[in-house]
Amino acid sequence: MTQLPTSTDRKLGLVIDLDTCVGCHACVISCKGWNTENYGAPLSDQSAYGANPSGTFLNRVHSYEVQPEEGAAQLIHFPKSCLHCEDAPCVTVCPTGASYKRVEDGIVLVNESDCIGCGLCAWACPYGARELDAAEGVMKKCTLCVDRIYNENLPEEDREPACVRTCPAGARHFGDFADPNSNVSKLTAERGGMDLMPEQGTKPVNKYLLPRPKDKMEEIDILAPLLAPIALEPKGFMAWLDKTLEKI
Repeated sequence: MTQLPTSTDRKLGLVIDLDTCVGCHACVISCKGWNTENYGAPLSDQSAYGANPSGTFLNRVHSYEVQPEEGAAQLIHFPKSCLHCEDAPCVTVCPTGASYKRVEDGIVLVNESDCIGCGLCAWACPYGARELDAAEGVMKKCTLCVDRIYNENLPEEDREPACVRTCPAGARHFGDFADPNSNVSKLTAERGGMDLMPEQGTKPVNKYLLPRPKDKMEEIDILAPLLAPIALEPKGFMAWLDKTLEKI
């Protein structure tokens, strides 16, 4: 069994803003593309264009309709990937030591040459963040794009996870939680970043920012004058066009 480090030099991870995520799946596509072409075995697909397609993804986006106690129902888009937990059960159950947590930055990785595809780590992960690649027979998971963030051949602005770099809404943020002055630490403090399923005791590094309430009546009242029609009756060319269309 693999032992977890007692502490790590850094705590690299993500802050995901559920208030900003629009569910476009750009993070899913960029993650699939980068991790199929670079680190480790490619992420395979089975019967991609058949009746029952399946495949391996390191990042997925789920959408839920939520009814708050007050106000209108909201559609919440929920991205999910490995949370790089401080007390990662996927690491301690691994019988070959293939799963491990790095001391230098806290990233949880899989040494695919040692992975036997037993699936114990997937059973131990309470978040469903690990997937067995059917073609390679090894366990796959988010690496925080470890081959990007330290790659000095890339421009500095590209040295962040592909999902963060690609997000058009700016809903994903990458940084060091061990640094109280980092962008992710400040966001977590200012917006009350929360752990996913804290009752599991895994101490996930990644944090989520809760969505703000939407569609309050006072907001609608303020916008109402701006939504009023400019003219009740069409005039000029628009009046002629309206009458012409009525005859068709």
